[in-house]
Amino acid sequence: MQKLAPIILFVYNRPKHTRRVLEALEKNLLAQDSVIYIISDAAKNADAVENVNQVRALIREPWDFQHITIVERQKNWGLAENVIDGVTRIIQEHGKVIVLEDDLLTSPYALTYFNDALHRYEKEERVMEISGYMYPVEHPRRLPKTFFFRVANSWGWATWKRAWDHFDPDIEALTKDLKRKDIRRFSIDGKENFWKQVKQFKAGKINSWAIRWYLSVFNQDGLVLYPRHSMTQNIGTDGSGTHSDIDDVYRVKLATQKVKYFPNEITEHPKAYAAIKHFYAHRKGNIVERLIRYAIKKWGKK
Repeated sequence: MQKLAPIILFVYNRPKHTRRVLEALEKNLLAQDSVIYIISDAAKNADAVENVNQVRALIREPWDFQHITIVERQKNWGLAENVIDGVTRIIQEHGKVIVLEDDLLTSPYALTYFNDALHRYEKEERVMEISGYMYPVEHPRRLPKTFFFRVANSWGWATWKRAWDHFDPDIEALTKDLKRKDIRRFSIDGKENFWKQVKQFKAGKINSWAIRWYLSVFNQDGLVLYPRHSMTQNIGTDGSGTHSDIDDVYRVKLATQKVKYFPNEITEHPKAYAAIKHFYAHRKGNIVERLIRYAIKKWGKK
């Protein structure tokens, strides 16, 4: 039997969301056999103290996992530093990880999907991430049950040490060799303005680990496995944070069955690329800018 990947759950100051996330996660088929690390960030200011304390109380409840390790930060780190430090430390020990945040619901089949895909592509150097989320594209049944796409997604994901070793936190190093054609490829033919996130990071307006991870994957010509039916749903855009219209744009139905198909050919799927590019081009508003503002409000710029 394959060794299951540990789960890392990053939590902060939203007890209602965190409870829903843990309730959904423990209903996963492999939950009782999985170890989970819950990393709790400290309050950024006095207003967050009560909610942080509520979160810390509920994560100590007897959740149904094989083993729970709780890490409570003594000062506020912010999401970026928490993710970079947490993933780096835990992946050194286990070789692979499944990463979730406190606003991501999972399908009961999510852990099975992550672990099967991690096992299937363990030695495929070009495969650098397993994405749990899948965009609500038009005509999804025209796509295979899983496929490869270039963009590293942060709404529930998994990876291996061999891939995470390529993560570079230095934005200047990540972008110094990129030419105009590379930036266009990075931005999905200009349909998704990922490059604006890069410029905002350089200007000190955001502190995103995710854009640096995508750049790290992109620079290795890496690929990300996606499911046709999403294994994760973001519930953090319901109005409790900010800009709840994001929830409508990105709302999905969670997968209701186990994934059994995984592609043998390690290449980006052209129909999937076209479908996601079409989604980027025709969804309502500038989702990137709203997601950035949402992330800043949720975790702070730190």
